[in-house]
Amino acid sequence: MLKSLIPCFVAAAAMSANAAEIIVEGDITSSVIWTKDNVYVMRGQVFVLPGGTITIEAGTVIASEPGGSLAITRGAMIDCNGSPSEPIIFTSKADYNTWTPSNPRGQWRAACNEWGNLTIMGQAYIGKYGNGAPATNTAAPNSGNYSNMEGLVASGPSDTRVRYGGGNDNDDSGSLTYTSFCYGGKVTALNTELNGLSLGGVGRNTEIDNIEIMNNVDDGIEIWGGTVNLKHFAIWNIGDDSLDLDHGWRGKAQFGLVVQGYSVNAAAGSGVCDSILEADGSAKSDAQPVTTAALYNMTFIGQPLSGKHGIKYRDGARLQVMNSIMMNCGGQVVKNDNTDGEATDGQYGFGYNGTLTFTQTWTTASTVYSTVNPFTNPAAAYTAQVAGKLNQIKDSVFYGNPNASAYTEANAQGVFAAGNNNVQSTSLPIASITRGPTQVLTTVSIQPVLALDPRAAGDAVTAVASAPNDGFFEPVSYRGAFGPDANWMCGWTAAHAYGYSVEPPNGCATACFGDIDGSLFVDSGDVAFMLLDFGACPGCLADLDGSEFVDFGDVALVLLSTGPCS
Repeated sequence: MLKSLIPCFVAAAAMSANAAEIIVEGDITSSVIWTKDNVYVMRGQVFVLPGGTITIEAGTVIASEPGGSLAITRGAMIDCNGSPSEPIIFTSKADYNTWTPSNPRGQWRAACNEWGNLTIMGQAYIGKYGNGAPATNTAAPNSGNYSNMEGLVASGPSDTRVRYGGGNDNDDSGSLTYTSFCYGGKVTALNTELNGLSLGGVGRNTEIDNIEIMNNVDDGIEIWGGTVNLKHFAIWNIGDDSLDLDHGWRGKAQFGLVVQGYSVNAAAGSGVCDSILEADGSAKSDAQPVTTAALYNMTFIGQPLSGKHGIKYRDGARLQVMNSIMMNCGGQVVKNDNTDGEATDGQYGFGYNGTLTFTQTWTTASTVYSTVNPFTNPAAAYTAQVAGKLNQIKDSVFYGNPNASAYTEANAQGVFAAGNNNVQSTSLPIASITRGPTQVLTTVSIQPVLALDPRAAGDAVTAVASAPNDGFFEPVSYRGAFGPDANWMCGWTAAHAYGYSVEPPNGCATACFGDIDGSLFVDSGDVAFMLLDFGACPGCLADLDGSEFVDFGDVALVLLSTGPCS
């Protein structure tokens, strides 16, 4: 079988070398298209205003100046759809200037805060009341509740461009696929920074699939409220929490990778990793909606020396983590953080004002809804969890978590009870990992990951159960974000270009095409053409991915979408 004849990034770099630079600044008030024959340089905050749509063509590079950022406002849309062979790349001008034809994505640098980020703001419900919320907000769900987006600078108190939240959980802000974000996270004030990708009040009809965050000064992906779902996301070397959930996010996520490290030598939380995942319920904790989410097939790789935690729970958060891998955490794999350190009146923790205590969330069915400031129809509002307990970790593998208290809280909440099918494994649950020498940074010691083959191995190869077949989740038989045969980061990510993500033995061709009848495989992006000897492979073409089958006699041409095979 032949792999793709031209490496993805060589073609992209050759194209970009001759591209014209287009400076973008100010508000975008109508629909625009950014094309791959240009490089777009954002200068300052760029807002796409309501009614406008920004369409970004596959293969486009956005290389911004310091402070350059893109924000999609409520009522605006983004269609940012790359492909495995032509990803869309958001990065800094400083990074872009290092690219050469022989090194088309440059080399990894200890850097961040070189540009801003992409922020998407939608009109779904959020849970924010008190603690700095607008005075008009209510503790009960309200379509008039809103918040101002962290890290965006408003022109004044009436600047609606920075607001997110509303009453439409089915809101659609567009689509974001095969897109890589590198070296971002503008600092606008103390404890006010842009994340790699910021999602505020984004609705479930927004598509986010196959995205990567590499190096950021603050969190990797932060979600405030809404119902947006995530699939196939990779978060590397983040300067705070890799995945941060806030203000009543009620979504689903599947196939997520976190690799902890550092972006720059700074304090933890400002360039050096903090928790793998921080889950905040709502602000304050008796407000609704409260974060109630379902995560399947996560691979969480921490830092064994740093003392940082795996999953940190705050403010009434409810989180189901299933079919996953949690390895190399330096702190507790489950941490009851009860209050977030910002509370001065005790109104932000589990159990406040009749809400459930932390322990109660691990024993209460997900179909039991709070009567404190409730939705009129809570079953329609909380749809991500369909069975089990409000907080649970099941059918997952824990490996190499050396802290003496690593499992203290997990044991207290029954994580390792027999019915949960969790495993404390002594064998590596991924194919391979290579770490560099210990680096002593400002506040922590880091063993950076230099190479990773994240495919399932050992106890991760076979799961007891799988995700529900509900139209979003894909039922797969393994634990973690990758099956034993394929690596969906292959080819299009910065992690692959920098050599962090190891190619599987069959290369970057999707594993479901591998070695079928010794076929010729030619990768042309989203569609794969397989030339097969029809006689030698009877039946092997039947119903592959619901493909279109064209019979030319002895040779069959099959058109397959590569996406579902990842």
